[in-house]
Amino acid sequence: MEIPRPYLMFLGDVPDQLGAKTAQGIVDWRRDWCLGQLRLPGCKADLGIPDLTIAQALAGGARTLLVGVVNAGGVLPDHWTGVIVQAIEGGMDVASGLHARLEENRAIAEAARRHGRSLFNVRHSDQSFATGKGTRRPGRRLLTVGTDCSVGKKYTALALEREMRARGYDAEFRATGQTGVFISGRGVAIDAVVADFISGAVEWIAPAAGPDHWDLIEGQGSLFHPSFAGVSLGLLHGAQPDAFVVCHEPSRTSMRGVAHPLPSIAEVIELTVRCGRLTNPDIRPVGIAMNTQAYGETEARALLDAAQTAHGLPATDPIRFGVGPILDRLAAEFHDVKSAPGGSV
Repeated sequence: MEIPRPYLMFLGDVPDQLGAKTAQGIVDWRRDWCLGQLRLPGCKADLGIPDLTIAQALAGGARTLLVGVVNAGGVLPDHWTGVIVQAIEGGMDVASGLHARLEENRAIAEAARRHGRSLFNVRHSDQSFATGKGTRRPGRRLLTVGTDCSVGKKYTALALEREMRARGYDAEFRATGQTGVFISGRGVAIDAVVADFISGAVEWIAPAAGPDHWDLIEGQGSLFHPSFAGVSLGLLHGAQPDAFVVCHEPSRTSMRGVAHPLPSIAEVIELTVRCGRLTNPDIRPVGIAMNTQAYGETEARALLDAAQTAHGLPATDPIRFGVGPILDRLAAEFHDVKSAPGGSV
């Protein structure tokens, strides 16, 4: 789908920064597409871009109001309706990554019909998928997995794509969530696919390819999260990854939205290998990606050094320190992978 740009990022009144992670991801990777943000009273997120009213955004050329939030159940709160209708009446299209379809709201649907505006539901695909087959297919695939949701799986995959292309690879990011689809312009929000077809959808996202091609598949949830483990397992089986990177946020003690404690990195590695061998007996970990934004540089490096020593894998913060060490490990594990001249970047 082609969503008109630039965007006015609508954050509603989300309670924290993670509640706006869709919008934040788009700003981080496609800043030039984002004109400004619109926040309601009580909003606790800030994208660091100009606050604009609808009138100001329209005057600046905004073409789409993008609902850049995530919440439990992916619902569209009733008290957001007025703002969305106002944007439509002003001449903007509306795009959303929520589970709830925009046209299910009668006022929004009627306003769009009356003013000839388009409604984009990025989380929903019109593509039909087969059930997964688990048959080995050519090409290389790397999957990012997590100790929890919202720990950096998408950012790690995107950082790997950027660095791999800089080294001369044939590599491509494969989006499996609504934010990734917004960023890449393609992909499927796996958590909106009927459960029987999740692994088949991932086989469709990352199909057979040339022997030197790498698909970098965005992970979702965690095999240990009681809410999302089903999606994570189907994604693992469909991805059939040759390699995986464990993503972790070290300041957390419990998983987001539930009372369950965070699993250890070692537990994630063990379970990912055990389950992943169903469709790829040669699956192996190649690195640890930590989100260290809550720590100073000295403490962050100490955490990474400790993780590297404990698990025998390169550990880095992909945004803060780059993914060079992980790609060097890939070069050691897979002979078709290029090392950066003189070592890691």
